[in-house]
Amino acid sequence: MKVQLKNSVYWVGAIDWNLRDFHGYITGRGATYNSYLIVDEKITLVDGVKKPFVGEWLGRIKQIVDPGKIDYLICNHIEPDHSGSLPEFVKQFPEVKIFSTKMARAGLAKYYGSGLPVETVKTGDTLKLGRKTLHFLEIPMVHWPDSMVTYIPEDKLLLSNDAFGQHLASTGRFDDEADQEEIMFEAQKYYANLLIHLSPLIQTILKKISELKLEIDMIAPSHGIIWRKDPGKIIQAYNDWSLFKAKDKVIVIYDTMWKSTEKMANTLVHAIANSGIAAKPLKLRENHRSDIMMEVLDSKGILIGSPTLHRNIFPTVADFLCYLKGLKPQKKFAAAFGSYGWSGEAVNNIIDMLHEVQLDVIDPGVKARYVPDDSENSQLLSLAEKMVSKIRDKKE
Repeated sequence: MKVQLKNSVYWVGAIDWNLRDFHGYITGRGATYNSYLIVDEKITLVDGVKKPFVGEWLGRIKQIVDPGKIDYLICNHIEPDHSGSLPEFVKQFPEVKIFSTKMARAGLAKYYGSGLPVETVKTGDTLKLGRKTLHFLEIPMVHWPDSMVTYIPEDKLLLSNDAFGQHLASTGRFDDEADQEEIMFEAQKYYANLLIHLSPLIQTILKKISELKLEIDMIAPSHGIIWRKDPGKIIQAYNDWSLFKAKDKVIVIYDTMWKSTEKMANTLVHAIANSGIAAKPLKLRENHRSDIMMEVLDSKGILIGSPTLHRNIFPTVADFLCYLKGLKPQKKFAAAFGSYGWSGEAVNNIIDMLHEVQLDVIDPGVKARYVPDDSENSQLLSLAEKMVSKIRDKKE
């Protein structure tokens, strides 16, 4: 079945029902690799698909046009889940011209050799297809340095590549054909695990789109659902996420050896919840780091707990902190806690890493030897009180 976005603009991508991991985050609902076909005087493809899906991709194109008649192929981004199909396409249809940014052309040559027929474009360049015009806007580091988006003013259509996407496989292609909560859940998870560290740049791009006065009534990303019912919804969400707007919520992230750190986590959760602030415990061996990062995105407070093992942080907690450090969430309060037997280095090591992430560390941390006693529980209650006070005083 042909999927039409606008007059003479079609979705010809591929559905990856079985993808469960993408760059280390869990993609429990699969993914799509969206590619778009524009049938005009110059027939044009925008973005390719992952290499294993070339046959599915070509099959969809053939339902609409002979692939050999395609004049142009726009490569918005060189990551292999979008560009992996290009060498095979050029091998079969060598007359096609590929357009990308200058940095993308260099990257394509590194991935696939110098045989691809690539011409470069930059912000402000246009490509006339006939009735439609492609406008190009570079968005370096959203999320790779080669990235750009393609805009069709005649259709008010933004082909946004990895921006505004989700990893979500479905039979429906549009936001009005899918469950809204599911879409936004996956969009938030996508942002939290791929884009949160780029938030200042995303703010710059959103401002640039506003300055250019681009009229947008549909956003077609390279992963997941196409936004035609309410594209403003995802634009507003990106604005909020990139400004680190968050809920009055604290997440307590921890792992435990003999339940002592878990007891400390539960004490903190109950104390914070009893004060009227939402709190949630997340044990690392039961919750994947990518799901936890989604909770980090919309929480104002983070408490991280670890037992000391071999004079260091427990491995699952260290793994999460490494992941957190790379994603660099901002404007959040943080503190550490944990149990120990004889040395107790984990809490101080966690605090050092929280400072590296540039979170607002509000307490020197709470340590409990073996099992938390009355004195240590009192320190936990004090820590909870400090966190609640900080959240209540925080102004967006």
